[in-house]
Amino acid sequence: MPLRAAAILSLSLLLTVGALGATEIPLPEHPRPDFQRADWLNLNGVWRFATDAGDKGEKTGWEKGAADFPESVTVPFPWGSKLSGVSSQAEIAWYRRPITIPKEWKGKRVFLVVGASNWLTKGWIDGKPLGRHQGGYLPFEFELTDSAAFGREQQIVLRVDDVARDYKLDGKQGYGAARGIWQTVYLEARPALHIRSLHFTPDIDAGTVAVHADLSHPAPAGVALRLEFKGSREQGAPTQVAAGSTACDVTVRLDREHLWTLDDPYLYRVDAVLGGRDGEDRVSSYFGMRKIGVTSLPGTDIPYVALNGKPIYLQMTLDQSYHPDGFYTFPSDDFMRGEILRAKRLGLNADRIHIKVEVPRKLYWADRLGLLIMADVPNYWGDPTPEAKAESEAAMRGMISRDYNHPAIFSWVLFNETWGLFTQGKKEKTYLPQTQDWVASMYREAKGLDATRLVDDNSACNKDHVMTDMNTWHDYLPGYMWADHVEQIVADTHPGSRWNFIGGRTQGSQPLLNAECGDVWGYDGSTGDVDWSWDYHIMINAFRRQPKLAGWLYTELHDVINEWNGYYRFDRSPKVTGLDSFVPGMSVADLHSPLFLATGGDLCRNAHPGESVTVPLFASFLTDSSPGGSLVIRQDCYGWDSLGRREEYGASTRVIPFKPWETRELDPAIVTMPDHSALVVLALTLENRAGVVLHRNFTTFLVSDGPSPRDETVVLDGTRLRLIRISPGSFAASAWSEKQWNVLGGLKVDGAGSGYFEYRIPWPAGLDPAKVAGASFIAQASAKQLFGKDRAGASDLDGDYMRGKGSHDPSGNPNSYPMTGGPAFPSLVRVRVNGVSSGSFVLPDDPADHRGVLSWHAQPHDKTLKEAGSYGYLVKVPISSEGLAAAAAAGEIILRLEVDTSLPGGLALFSERFGRYPVDPTLAFEMRKP
Repeated sequence: MPLRAAAILSLSLLLTVGALGATEIPLPEHPRPDFQRADWLNLNGVWRFATDAGDKGEKTGWEKGAADFPESVTVPFPWGSKLSGVSSQAEIAWYRRPITIPKEWKGKRVFLVVGASNWLTKGWIDGKPLGRHQGGYLPFEFELTDSAAFGREQQIVLRVDDVARDYKLDGKQGYGAARGIWQTVYLEARPALHIRSLHFTPDIDAGTVAVHADLSHPAPAGVALRLEFKGSREQGAPTQVAAGSTACDVTVRLDREHLWTLDDPYLYRVDAVLGGRDGEDRVSSYFGMRKIGVTSLPGTDIPYVALNGKPIYLQMTLDQSYHPDGFYTFPSDDFMRGEILRAKRLGLNADRIHIKVEVPRKLYWADRLGLLIMADVPNYWGDPTPEAKAESEAAMRGMISRDYNHPAIFSWVLFNETWGLFTQGKKEKTYLPQTQDWVASMYREAKGLDATRLVDDNSACNKDHVMTDMNTWHDYLPGYMWADHVEQIVADTHPGSRWNFIGGRTQGSQPLLNAECGDVWGYDGSTGDVDWSWDYHIMINAFRRQPKLAGWLYTELHDVINEWNGYYRFDRSPKVTGLDSFVPGMSVADLHSPLFLATGGDLCRNAHPGESVTVPLFASFLTDSSPGGSLVIRQDCYGWDSLGRREEYGASTRVIPFKPWETRELDPAIVTMPDHSALVVLALTLENRAGVVLHRNFTTFLVSDGPSPRDETVVLDGTRLRLIRISPGSFAASAWSEKQWNVLGGLKVDGAGSGYFEYRIPWPAGLDPAKVAGASFIAQASAKQLFGKDRAGASDLDGDYMRGKGSHDPSGNPNSYPMTGGPAFPSLVRVRVNGVSSGSFVLPDDPADHRGVLSWHAQPHDKTLKEAGSYGYLVKVPISSEGLAAAAAAGEIILRLEVDTSLPGGLALFSERFGRYPVDPTLAFEMRKP
């Protein structure tokens, strides 16, 4: 049947189920672009639904009336999810819906195909048993042929049991239990003899692709397999299938092969046509001509993962692949496409789909758009019992078979962090030698099933590889610990080293690859929602200085309910890093540039006024793509003084040669600090000779010889100013409707809700009011939310973090300070001096990101965070002449900062050692000119 006719039939079927209340089919696209027939009908949409307490058994679920299926559920969303329309916590449930098998399908075999259903699924049609399937991640089918009443309505009933079992592959379903049907359900018609699986194995060296087709049963004489390429010249001649054979193999030589690369992810689209007396079976599929392997970084003996024979510096992210409203299931095909694009916009080249067999259409978009994928086998949480091993083996075999044709997948990951591999003993859990041997056998079997990809036996955090193609490791650390740590890992990595291996096994020549990193678990009890970008920036600088490290994988692409360190939030809204405030145009993608300039040391360093500072520079050019000759490094030095005024300190350029794959120390940058206190930024821009920006980076310096004077007179731009600086924590009185507290001994003071801070400052000695032309109040201030960690009775997260349990409050962790993004949190602040209003200002938000340089710099290196990354807005408020006169008359300045109840967003005041600007709250008196 032509695809258009199938679409019409699908629409016709949709219109016949009006009694179910369906108005549209969710996820209407064919779920397997790599294995698609024309004769199919999408059964997604509204089904009748009933939960089962577990004592009803299976006796008559198929024959119950509407009253016995009291609810409606939207398939294919897990029944616990919002998008299902049910949000039930039941562990067992029933599905029922009418189907009408098209008359046109008579004479063919008809199947009900379920993309995935968790966990034990049994089916009936008009009361006749169809069979059962055990497993939660892979497609299965029930044949309907013998019971099909073509053209007449029939009833399909499914019962799904997802009762907890220690050996069941659950992964991280604490993020949301993906119970029941969670991938597309459809009807499909096929001839009696048909293709069961179709695998393409490219050989770019020979310019050929080997095609293997498994058949539904032994072929009679006269059956042939024909390959029809779309949009290319190749047209495979029919290959006769040997009588009695259940498989067919053919090799096709390609005319001017077109490689699949990340920049040009070209897909060959092919129809495999199996023809014989029983009719013709046409399966539409695709493949990419690419080769995965290991090669040396040119000019070295350092092993790297290779794509098409060339090393690729892997810059990856951990993709938990959860959706807040659909759990394992995404709301639309566009959303899945967007997931891949979100990773690519960051400049990443790979995702690791974490302990979930991914939805095929999302893999399809990785194939189409050019993003490499590490594919994890889901895990169980109990001991490695025979039942658990069987589940794991079945999932591994099934995912390799189903996803074999996706060129984006470069690696299979069999286990994660030894989960499910420890055996509970009387006192402790142990990774037993016999379990290690079983994992090695799994590795060998995976390589036997698919020799075209790399296999990781266990994405390791316990230094316990047994047999692997990649020397992967996990670590979570604060930014300040990364440089020394990764240097030690590099030193421990060499053939024969026992580091990262178990049972006396040693390293070979595997690429050294970080497979999880970040700061989320580097701080005591995790970070909570915090500005991830600061520690990340330091970490990437450290990584790029170590060419033996062949790549890394950041945790994670998006937040989940107990980890809030994603590039994006759980709803995929963006987070603000503030990087472009340091170097115009800079984004996270600059930290992923193949051409990279790494600075040594901390991201903010102390310096003295007038000091000449040497800044190490390291070139990491992990590409052979020529930028067009030599490169230009542009250095711009600027900063802010103690009144928050921006100053320029100089600019320079220099030319350096470009060599492909080069990693080396460059001549350092020499920077002269200003002769006064300031926060200084050294902005680095790497350009080609035509002025095209290739990479941006920066580092910062806090220039100071100690605290700024509390009372000083300065001349700025010809104006004489008397400056009275105030420590934020020196207020004489305060009252706040929600809470008030100090940070790190008063480097920052916080008041939440409505209320005030009041300061009493003696009128400056010797200051003649008649000689004062005017005065201003200058400060760095922000709104102040009351986060979960700051509320009465707040406590740390509890429960099993790895399985999604805990408080689920992004701001509840003691280390958290939610990163900028999402709804703003404004506050209205009024300034009064000696009871006289000097006006008001609005603080737009309570932000935390890279711009909180001084807040990060002030953090104690004790694996805790105290409002890290938070910063304020620079405000300057003229003091009214009436207020100034009242203060002079009283001999005391009573400065009161009030947050009005009309916009009670709180108030935070920052010192010169915290926030974005090196500014204390300051009273600036402008003196009249003589």
